[in-house]
Amino acid sequence: MKYIVAAGLALLFFTSCKNQNKPKENTATLKLSSILDNYYEERLPLFPLEATAIADNRYDDQLPNDLSAAHRAKTKELYSKYLNQLNHLDTAALAGQEKLSYAIFKRDMQLALEGLSFNEHLMPVNQFWGLPLTMAQLGSGASNQPFKTVKDYDNFLGRMAGFQVWADTAVANMRRGMTSGYVLPKTLTEKVVPQLAALIVADPQKSIFYDPITNFPKDISVTEKDRLTQAYTKAIAEKVVPAYKKLHDFMKNEYLPKSRNTSGISSIPNGKQYYNYLVRYWTTTDKTPEEIFETGQQEVKRIRSEMEAIKNQVGFKGDLKAFFAHLKTDKKFRPYKTDEEVLQAYRAIEARMQPQLKQLFGQVPKSKFEVRQTEAFREASASAEYNPPAPDGSRPGIFYVPVLEPTDYTTPKMESLFLHEAIPGHHYQISLQYENESLPKFRRFGWYGAMGEGWALYTEGLGKELGLYTDPYQYFGRLDGEMHRAVRLVVDAGMHAKGWTREQAIQFSKENEAMEEAGIISEIERYMAIPGQALSYKTGELKIRELRNRYQQRGGNKFKLNAFHDEILKDGVMPLDVLESKMETWAAQQK
Repeated sequence: MKYIVAAGLALLFFTSCKNQNKPKENTATLKLSSILDNYYEERLPLFPLEATAIADNRYDDQLPNDLSAAHRAKTKELYSKYLNQLNHLDTAALAGQEKLSYAIFKRDMQLALEGLSFNEHLMPVNQFWGLPLTMAQLGSGASNQPFKTVKDYDNFLGRMAGFQVWADTAVANMRRGMTSGYVLPKTLTEKVVPQLAALIVADPQKSIFYDPITNFPKDISVTEKDRLTQAYTKAIAEKVVPAYKKLHDFMKNEYLPKSRNTSGISSIPNGKQYYNYLVRYWTTTDKTPEEIFETGQQEVKRIRSEMEAIKNQVGFKGDLKAFFAHLKTDKKFRPYKTDEEVLQAYRAIEARMQPQLKQLFGQVPKSKFEVRQTEAFREASASAEYNPPAPDGSRPGIFYVPVLEPTDYTTPKMESLFLHEAIPGHHYQISLQYENESLPKFRRFGWYGAMGEGWALYTEGLGKELGLYTDPYQYFGRLDGEMHRAVRLVVDAGMHAKGWTREQAIQFSKENEAMEEAGIISEIERYMAIPGQALSYKTGELKIRELRNRYQQRGGNKFKLNAFHDEILKDGVMPLDVLESKMETWAAQQK
């Protein structure tokens, strides 16, 4: 407190002095900062779930109908307005972080406007992500929608009402898509139908949306508990369940018969151009689908040779496909009997590598971290994933692990999975970004999959330096994870740009990775649902690895890996070309 007063007096004295040498204010920088701040504030009411995700609770009661023509027009107006402001900005005086922000923001606005030229709002539902799944997560009380106060509970009543409107528009849009050929593949629609059916209940108390009522905070009064119980029971029965039933019945009875038999997005109207856009969007590069396909083929060949070496090292007699089967069937790779044993095994991985982390990282996040089991309602179709912390510290970063049957849970990929989804992968990268209050909010809370997922995949390669991968089977698990991302380049571009069928993609995956067939099918269908997203991992990892190798060769013994990692992470995620430019500036300063 004394320091604050003294600092304030010093500032008052300084500003009262007429210093003729005082530098002029950088008006271009001030204008850019106001553009970025104004944009973010104007964006949040249009996308209030983004605000909730970062613990900005001003819009927790709102759920705009983002499928409507009116909402799309508002977003187009928003992007056009700020791109126009950016184009009139004097960039000559920009430097350092401002130049980074300018380059990132301009690309964002241009890509966002281009994206609105495609009719993705006509396919608003799939089995992998979308509002029907997100609403159930939010409504469970186990995600980032807060249920701590009476106001929190009242807020979500507003979102339940909004979901009913959204569902009506989703059905209307999908009917438009049916007439124009803008529809999901039939195999994906078949997966959506049971997901929706699981959320239709006759008794509101058996709904996942009733869980917050079951788990009232103790300090809410009896009167308010009674009022909210009645309100939630009514909203679930009259708004939420009917919305899911309408979606379910429509998709089962009308949409499924009209769903397409093709696998790739190129078969829909303007699909080739749409995929080219998605490749640029997700990879943050100008690479073509053909280039990505060829890179994938080369990486598959390289990783396969490393796999052969590990197979020979452990003395396995048989080909690689037989070794894959061995990893799936040998009981020594399935040591767990309870869900908690699986979770504790992941916590033990964190404990083993803690002593080495400080050698690889100078900056570590302050945000807390937890390992949790995936909620039961989505566990059957979920993958292991990371849920970011609240920037204000009210919610930890969470590594979610689905454990359907602990006795079937295999060990070889656990270390690489933890490195990727948890520490030092997503938890370090996202937490450090959220904690950097000097970044403009669009960067502090932004996401670029090529760098974010590329970083997480890169960290899988740090296992030996962190004291892991002492077991060759765990290192093989790492190679299998890397192979999985290389296969993605081939099958994603294969299906969406080269005419591959779902079955061709499944077969290619089965030949090159050790995953169970059910898991491979789920992954291939994920790529069918969200074209291009799976390309980001390997593309970003290759770029980060390329930069590390470049600076190690230049610096020799003077190269400091922890400094390299800190520089990669300190300014948050960004497009790969912007990252490379930033790192080149850093490397020149190291000399």
